[in-house]
Amino acid sequence: MAVAPATSAGDAPAGGQNYGSRGYRGYVLLSLTLVYTLNFIDRNLLGVVAQPIIAEFGLTDTEYGFLNGPPFALFYALMGIPIAIAADRYNRVVIMALCIAIWSLMTALCGFASSFVFLLIARIGVAIGEAGGTPPSNSILADYFKPKSRANALGIFAMGVTLGGALANAFGGPIAGLTDETVVGFFNSIGIGDIHEQLGWGENFGWRFAFIALGLPGIIVALILLFTVKEPPRGYSDPPGAQRVQKASITETLKELGSKPTFWTMSLGAALVALVGYGLFGFQAPMMQRLHGMSPGTFALQYGVPLSLVSAVGTFAGGYLAEQLSPRSPAAVAWLPAVGLGLAIPLYIWSFYLEPGTLQLIVWGAGAAAHYSYLGAQYTIGQGVVSQRSRASAIAILLFIIALIGNGLGPQIVGILSDMFMKMQIDAAGMGDVLTTTICRGRDLSALTEAQQAVCVTAYGEGLRQSMAATILFFIPAAAFYLLAALTLKKDMVAKPV
Repeated sequence: MAVAPATSAGDAPAGGQNYGSRGYRGYVLLSLTLVYTLNFIDRNLLGVVAQPIIAEFGLTDTEYGFLNGPPFALFYALMGIPIAIAADRYNRVVIMALCIAIWSLMTALCGFASSFVFLLIARIGVAIGEAGGTPPSNSILADYFKPKSRANALGIFAMGVTLGGALANAFGGPIAGLTDETVVGFFNSIGIGDIHEQLGWGENFGWRFAFIALGLPGIIVALILLFTVKEPPRGYSDPPGAQRVQKASITETLKELGSKPTFWTMSLGAALVALVGYGLFGFQAPMMQRLHGMSPGTFALQYGVPLSLVSAVGTFAGGYLAEQLSPRSPAAVAWLPAVGLGLAIPLYIWSFYLEPGTLQLIVWGAGAAAHYSYLGAQYTIGQGVVSQRSRASAIAILLFIIALIGNGLGPQIVGILSDMFMKMQIDAAGMGDVLTTTICRGRDLSALTEAQQAVCVTAYGEGLRQSMAATILFFIPAAAFYLLAALTLKKDMVAKPV
């Protein structure tokens, strides 16, 4: 499909008005939020079925952290900037539709992985497609909503992160828990009942079906977006008199951002928050399975879904509070995330050490709501400190930083620390001379004594729990960066409320 310059919608003079009717703006906002949600369903599904994949390919936590982290982050970051530059020049809706189709197809291919390398390559394909989702969305929303309404609109849009997590759990967990007979029965109904034998899937392949079932519908979403969302005139909703320039190179955008310390301090804060978020999401289901014997499907429904929904409420509340407080405190959009992160630290750590049940879920949920109240702020500030010509590129630079530090390092750090703490647990039990982390991760521990089995089980779970608790402490420097951003926000903001 050719991508033509975005001239059909026209480039209207800045008028400080919302674009389109109220109902259609709502439809566009909900459509882009759905796309963002789909983005995070496909991205987060790996975390939902983590333990089955770890067992299937015999991975260490460090290896799984690598699968869930650096390669995905690197390609997501590298592809994000050129796609965003194209979004600043060409039809953003067409670009997004193409990218949605790519990441959806590659998500489905994850289910056909026959090796660690195959799965890694498919995940890289998901990253390349998803790189074209968020920057064009932010640019489109900025042209549909005038500055006064953007914080709330972007707060709703940002709910896609947590809603995606909820739906990945709600559908991915139960689907992954389907028996092999059920999956084969479905394949029989569409005439490919022996595909599992041809591809050598072995047993317990419900996790594979989850990737296929949740990946393919995205192609339909791409077509709906392409034919129902109108490309808005660039800069339409900016205040009267705002400078209008059609194109901005990445060099020009970086030059503009060079005098905006708010962007850089906020970006570092957001990246460290993402480091924690990606690390926790990637390993929370395995932690509960190892500590409490909770299956991925049970965790997904009893914890994953409610935690993601509470996080979405926190995201919305953060955007709403920022909009309400901004008239009295213009820097509220920057300091509110710091408050939320400060509250999340003790809540998260406390929840990890509680027994499964209502109290644990309440405490964990409160921590998640406080944690994710920051999401709307990163987009409000990221696109608000630059002129409209550079918004998509600025968001791409922001996501580049977040991807490399957050997605790139988060799962990897949790995995490395987990293996390290696991080894320390084995040594502390006085069995370092007879047990290794490799032995303790084995599927069959029957050759070990009861005492050795107990040490292995404890070390495997406790090592990961200690790693998760330690990772939470990255919220401390993250909060500090948001407070620094608050000090310069008023001076750096281009998009003033009107």
